[in-house]
Amino acid sequence: MGISTHILDITIGMPADGVEVNLYRSVGGVWRHLGRGTTNADGRVGDLLGEAPDPGHYSIDFAIGEYFDRHGVEAFYPRVDIEFLVHDPPRAHYHVPLLLSPYGYSTYRGS
Repeated sequence: MGISTHILDITIGMPADGVEVNLYRSVGGVWRHLGRGTTNADGRVGDLLGEAPDPGHYSIDFAIGEYFDRHGVEAFYPRVDIEFLVHDPPRAHYHVPLLLSPYGYSTYRGS
């Protein structure tokens, strides 16, 4: 249950470790901070919420600029914000992966 993520650096084919990740939810048009984590050696943050998400509008903010700086890589995007909607009942789990390169990124709803 909850909201999890992982980051794969597709330029090197490896997980992106040490990336700060923050979870927010929009309530009445105001973004509220719900959770924080740092990707582990497998590029994962297990659960940012700690419980099943209620239906609503969420955002995960990835501080990728620091990751690329640490590795001496010039990158175009300092942050990636992925907004998504939760429609399912609270028992659903949401996994939001990020596929990353210095000049682009992609995401999808994982399992």
